[in-house]
Amino acid sequence: MSDRPESEQTPPAKPSAPTSTYAPVERASVRTLLRQPRFRRLRNRLLLALGVALVVGFLVRDWRLGVTAGVIAAIAEAVYRARSNSSVPAWRRSSVAERRTEAQLRRLERSGYRTLHARAIPGTEAQIDHLVVGPTGVYAVDSEKWDKRLPVRVQMGKKLFHGPFDMKARISEAKLEASQASELITKSFGREVAVVPSLAIYGPPVPWKVMTIRGVDVYQGDRARRWITKRERALTDGEIDRLYDIAAQVLPARYGES
Repeated sequence: MSDRPESEQTPPAKPSAPTSTYAPVERASVRTLLRQPRFRRLRNRLLLALGVALVVGFLVRDWRLGVTAGVIAAIAEAVYRARSNSSVPAWRRSSVAERRTEAQLRRLERSGYRTLHARAIPGTEAQIDHLVVGPTGVYAVDSEKWDKRLPVRVQMGKKLFHGPFDMKARISEAKLEASQASELITKSFGREVAVVPSLAIYGPPVPWKVMTIRGVDVYQGDRARRWITKRERALTDGEIDRLYDIAAQVLPARYGES
Protein backbone atom coordinates (compact mmCIF):
# COMPACT_ATOMS: atom_id res chain seq x y z
CA MET A 1 0.00 0.00 0.00
CA SER A 2 1.32 3.50 -0.83
CA ASP A 3 2.08 6.08 1.96
CA ARG A 4 1.11 8.94 -0.39
CA PRO A 5 -2.29 10.59 0.07
CA GLU A 6 -4.99 9.10 -2.02
CA SER A 7 -5.37 12.33 -3.98
CA GLU A 8 -1.71 12.30 -4.98
CA GLN A 9 -1.57 8.70 -6.06
CA THR A 10 -1.24 8.09 -9.76
CA PRO A 11 -4.45 6.63 -11.12
CA PRO A 12 -4.12 3.20 -12.64
CA ALA A 13 -3.45 3.24 -16.34
CA LYS A 14 -6.40 2.43 -18.54
CA PRO A 15 -5.92 -0.60 -20.74
CA SER A 16 -5.14 0.53 -24.25
CA ALA A 17 -7.39 -0.55 -27.02
CA PRO A 18 -5.97 -3.43 -29.03
CA THR A 19 -4.28 -2.27 -32.18
CA SER A 20 -4.94 -4.10 -35.37
CA THR A 21 -2.05 -5.19 -37.53
CA TYR A 22 -4.31 -5.47 -40.55
CA ALA A 23 -4.66 -2.70 -43.08
CA PRO A 24 -8.22 -1.59 -43.75
CA VAL A 25 -9.88 -3.46 -46.55
CA GLU A 26 -10.30 -1.23 -49.55
CA ARG A 27 -13.46 -1.82 -51.49
CA ALA A 28 -12.95 -2.17 -55.20
CA SER A 29 -14.88 0.31 -57.27
CA VAL A 30 -16.63 -0.54 -60.50
CA ARG A 31 -14.09 1.59 -62.35
CA THR A 32 -11.22 -0.42 -60.82
CA LEU A 33 -12.83 -3.70 -61.77
CA LEU A 34 -13.38 -2.55 -65.33
CA ARG A 35 -9.67 -1.83 -65.64
CA GLN A 36 -8.78 -5.45 -64.91
CA PRO A 37 -7.59 -7.43 -67.99
CA ARG A 38 -10.39 -9.97 -67.63
CA PHE A 39 -13.12 -7.33 -67.66
CA ARG A 40 -11.44 -5.44 -70.49
CA ARG A 41 -11.54 -8.61 -72.58
CA LEU A 42 -15.23 -9.14 -71.77
CA ARG A 43 -15.98 -5.50 -72.59
CA ASN A 44 -14.11 -5.71 -75.91
CA ARG A 45 -15.87 -8.96 -76.76
CA LEU A 46 -19.24 -7.38 -76.03
CA LEU A 47 -18.40 -4.34 -78.17
CA LEU A 48 -17.27 -6.61 -81.01
CA ALA A 49 -20.49 -8.61 -80.85
CA LEU A 50 -22.58 -5.44 -80.74
CA GLY A 51 -20.71 -3.91 -83.67
CA VAL A 52 -21.05 -7.03 -85.82
CA ALA A 53 -24.73 -7.36 -84.91
CA LEU A 54 -25.45 -3.75 -85.92
CA VAL A 55 -23.53 -3.94 -89.18
CA VAL A 56 -24.95 -7.29 -90.28
CA GLY A 57 -28.45 -6.39 -89.12
CA PHE A 58 -28.32 -3.14 -91.08
CA LEU A 59 -26.95 -4.78 -94.23
CA VAL A 60 -29.43 -7.67 -94.36
CA ARG A 61 -32.28 -5.67 -92.73
CA ASP A 62 -32.97 -8.49 -90.27
CA TRP A 63 -32.19 -7.94 -86.58
CA ARG A 64 -32.30 -11.68 -85.87
CA LEU A 65 -29.51 -12.41 -88.32
CA GLY A 66 -27.59 -9.48 -86.87
CA VAL A 67 -27.85 -10.91 -83.34
CA THR A 68 -26.81 -14.34 -84.60
CA ALA A 69 -23.78 -12.87 -86.35
CA GLY A 70 -22.84 -10.96 -83.19
CA VAL A 71 -23.00 -14.10 -81.06
CA ILE A 72 -20.90 -16.03 -83.58
CA ALA A 73 -18.31 -13.22 -83.63
CA ALA A 74 -18.07 -13.27 -79.82
CA ILE A 75 -17.65 -17.04 -79.75
CA ALA A 76 -15.01 -16.93 -82.48
CA GLU A 77 -13.06 -14.25 -80.61
CA ALA A 78 -13.21 -16.27 -77.37
CA VAL A 79 -11.98 -19.43 -79.12
CA TYR A 80 -9.16 -17.55 -80.84
CA ARG A 81 -8.01 -15.97 -77.57
CA ALA A 82 -8.16 -19.31 -75.73
CA ARG A 83 -5.97 -20.94 -78.36
CA SER A 84 -3.50 -18.08 -78.62
CA ASN A 85 -3.10 -17.56 -74.87
CA SER A 86 -0.37 -19.53 -73.13
CA SER A 87 0.08 -20.78 -69.58
CA VAL A 88 3.79 -20.11 -70.09
CA PRO A 89 4.45 -16.49 -69.02
CA ALA A 90 5.39 -14.14 -71.85
CA TRP A 91 8.82 -13.37 -70.44
CA ARG A 92 9.90 -16.98 -70.74
CA ARG A 93 8.40 -17.94 -74.09
CA SER A 94 11.15 -18.95 -76.43
CA SER A 95 9.22 -19.49 -79.65
CA VAL A 96 5.92 -19.30 -81.45
CA ALA A 97 6.33 -23.03 -82.14
CA GLU A 98 6.10 -23.87 -78.44
CA ARG A 99 2.89 -21.89 -78.07
CA ARG A 100 1.35 -23.62 -81.06
CA THR A 101 2.21 -27.04 -79.67
CA GLU A 102 0.92 -26.04 -76.25
CA ALA A 103 -2.42 -25.05 -77.78
CA GLN A 104 -2.74 -28.54 -79.27
CA LEU A 105 -1.79 -30.28 -76.05
CA ARG A 106 -4.28 -28.23 -74.05
CA ARG A 107 -7.05 -29.90 -76.04
CA LEU A 108 -5.87 -33.29 -74.76
CA GLU A 109 -6.66 -32.46 -71.13
CA ARG A 110 -10.27 -33.54 -71.53
CA SER A 111 -8.98 -37.00 -72.59
CA GLY A 112 -6.89 -37.47 -69.46
CA TYR A 113 -3.52 -36.15 -70.65
CA ARG A 114 -1.37 -33.89 -68.45
CA THR A 115 1.46 -31.70 -69.69
CA LEU A 116 4.50 -29.97 -68.23
CA HIS A 117 6.14 -27.18 -70.21
CA ALA A 118 9.76 -25.99 -70.35
CA ARG A 119 11.23 -28.63 -68.05
CA ALA A 120 14.96 -28.71 -67.30
CA ILE A 121 17.21 -31.75 -67.11
CA PRO A 122 19.06 -31.26 -63.79
CA GLY A 123 22.78 -30.65 -64.16
CA THR A 124 22.52 -29.78 -67.85
CA GLU A 125 21.46 -26.90 -70.09
CA ALA A 126 18.97 -29.18 -71.87
CA GLN A 127 15.25 -28.47 -71.85
CA ILE A 128 12.20 -30.52 -72.80
CA ASP A 129 9.70 -28.11 -74.32
CA HIS A 130 6.67 -30.26 -73.48
CA LEU A 131 6.49 -33.46 -71.41
CA VAL A 132 3.15 -35.23 -71.87
CA VAL A 133 1.80 -37.96 -69.58
CA GLY A 134 -1.42 -39.65 -70.61
CA PRO A 135 -3.31 -42.87 -71.36
CA THR A 136 -1.02 -43.82 -74.26
CA GLY A 137 2.31 -43.19 -72.46
CA VAL A 138 4.90 -40.52 -71.75
CA TYR A 139 6.21 -38.21 -74.48
CA ALA A 140 8.84 -35.52 -74.88
CA VAL A 141 7.96 -32.99 -77.57
CA ASP A 142 10.49 -30.41 -78.74
CA SER A 143 8.94 -27.66 -80.89
CA GLU A 144 11.04 -26.31 -83.76
CA LYS A 145 10.41 -23.22 -85.91
CA TRP A 146 12.50 -23.55 -89.07
CA ASP A 147 12.91 -21.36 -92.13
CA LYS A 148 10.02 -22.28 -94.43
CA ARG A 149 12.12 -21.45 -97.51
CA LEU A 150 14.40 -24.43 -96.89
CA PRO A 151 13.05 -27.94 -97.51
CA VAL A 152 13.03 -30.74 -94.95
CA ARG A 153 14.41 -34.03 -96.23
CA VAL A 154 15.84 -37.34 -95.05
CA GLN A 155 18.85 -39.14 -96.45
CA MET A 156 18.94 -42.95 -96.27
CA GLY A 157 16.36 -42.86 -93.48
CA LYS A 158 19.02 -41.84 -90.95
CA LYS A 159 19.95 -38.22 -91.62
CA LEU A 160 17.63 -35.25 -91.28
CA PHE A 161 18.39 -32.13 -93.31
CA HIS A 162 16.91 -28.65 -93.31
CA GLY A 163 18.05 -27.32 -96.64
CA PRO A 164 21.85 -27.87 -96.67
CA PHE A 165 22.05 -28.16 -92.87
CA ASP A 166 22.52 -31.53 -91.20
CA MET A 167 20.22 -31.63 -88.14
CA LYS A 168 22.00 -34.56 -86.51
CA ALA A 169 22.83 -32.51 -83.41
CA ARG A 170 19.17 -31.59 -82.92
CA ILE A 171 18.07 -35.22 -83.28
CA SER A 172 20.74 -36.37 -80.81
CA GLU A 173 19.74 -33.66 -78.35
CA ALA A 174 16.05 -34.64 -78.42
CA LYS A 175 16.93 -38.30 -77.96
CA LEU A 176 19.28 -37.59 -75.05
CA GLU A 177 16.73 -35.38 -73.30
CA ALA A 178 14.07 -38.09 -73.44
CA SER A 179 16.56 -40.74 -72.30
CA GLN A 180 17.63 -38.70 -69.28
CA ALA A 181 14.02 -37.92 -68.39
CA SER A 182 13.21 -41.63 -68.63
CA GLU A 183 16.05 -42.52 -66.23
CA LEU A 184 14.97 -39.92 -63.66
CA ILE A 185 11.30 -40.90 -63.77
CA THR A 186 12.07 -44.64 -63.75
CA LYS A 187 14.21 -44.30 -60.65
CA SER A 188 11.39 -42.69 -58.67
CA PHE A 189 8.56 -44.75 -60.16
CA GLY A 190 10.15 -48.10 -59.42
CA ARG A 191 9.82 -49.65 -62.87
CA GLU A 192 10.94 -48.70 -66.34
CA VAL A 193 9.14 -45.79 -67.95
CA ALA A 194 9.89 -45.06 -71.59
CA VAL A 195 9.76 -41.43 -72.69
CA VAL A 196 9.19 -41.21 -76.45
CA PRO A 197 11.17 -38.33 -78.04
CA SER A 198 9.95 -36.23 -80.96
CA LEU A 199 10.53 -33.09 -83.00
CA ALA A 200 7.48 -31.05 -84.00
CA ILE A 201 8.58 -28.91 -86.96
CA TYR A 202 6.82 -25.68 -87.95
CA GLY A 203 7.57 -23.60 -91.02
CA PRO A 204 8.62 -25.75 -93.99
CA PRO A 205 6.34 -28.59 -95.09
CA VAL A 206 7.36 -32.03 -93.83
CA PRO A 207 6.84 -34.53 -96.69
CA TRP A 208 5.69 -37.41 -94.46
CA LYS A 209 3.28 -38.00 -91.58
CA VAL A 210 5.65 -39.41 -88.95
CA MET A 211 9.15 -40.72 -89.53
CA THR A 212 11.45 -42.20 -86.90
CA ILE A 213 15.01 -40.96 -87.42
CA ARG A 214 17.65 -42.37 -85.07
CA GLY A 215 14.99 -43.14 -82.49
CA VAL A 216 13.26 -39.74 -82.66
CA ASP A 217 9.83 -39.27 -84.25
CA VAL A 218 9.81 -36.29 -86.64
CA TYR A 219 6.59 -34.77 -87.97
CA GLN A 220 4.81 -31.58 -89.03
CA GLY A 221 4.11 -29.47 -85.96
CA ASP A 222 0.33 -29.54 -86.28
CA ARG A 223 0.37 -33.34 -86.00
CA ALA A 224 1.60 -33.39 -82.39
CA ARG A 225 -1.78 -34.17 -80.88
CA ARG A 226 -2.54 -36.99 -83.31
CA TRP A 227 0.97 -38.40 -82.87
CA ILE A 228 0.34 -38.79 -79.14
CA THR A 229 -3.20 -40.18 -79.27
CA LYS A 230 -2.75 -42.73 -82.08
CA ARG A 231 -1.26 -45.38 -79.77
CA GLU A 232 -3.11 -47.90 -77.60
CA ARG A 233 -3.81 -47.22 -73.93
CA ALA A 234 -0.81 -48.07 -71.76
CA LEU A 235 -1.37 -46.29 -68.42
CA THR A 236 -4.13 -46.23 -65.82
CA ASP A 237 -5.48 -43.00 -64.38
CA GLY A 238 -3.59 -43.68 -61.15
CA GLU A 239 -0.34 -44.23 -63.00
CA ILE A 240 -0.84 -41.04 -65.00
CA ASP A 241 -1.27 -38.97 -61.85
CA ARG A 242 1.73 -40.55 -60.13
CA LEU A 243 4.01 -40.21 -63.17
CA TYR A 244 2.95 -36.60 -63.62
CA ASP A 245 3.79 -35.79 -60.00
CA ILE A 246 7.15 -37.56 -60.27
CA ALA A 247 8.01 -35.78 -63.52
CA ALA A 248 7.15 -32.41 -61.96
CA GLN A 249 9.63 -33.16 -59.15
CA VAL A 250 12.56 -34.68 -61.04
CA LEU A 251 12.29 -32.31 -64.02
CA PRO A 252 12.13 -28.81 -62.52
CA ALA A 253 10.64 -25.89 -64.38
CA ARG A 254 13.34 -24.15 -66.37
CA TYR A 255 12.20 -20.68 -65.34
CA GLY A 256 10.52 -21.42 -62.03
CA GLU A 257 6.89 -22.19 -61.39
CA SER A 258 4.42 -19.58 -62.65
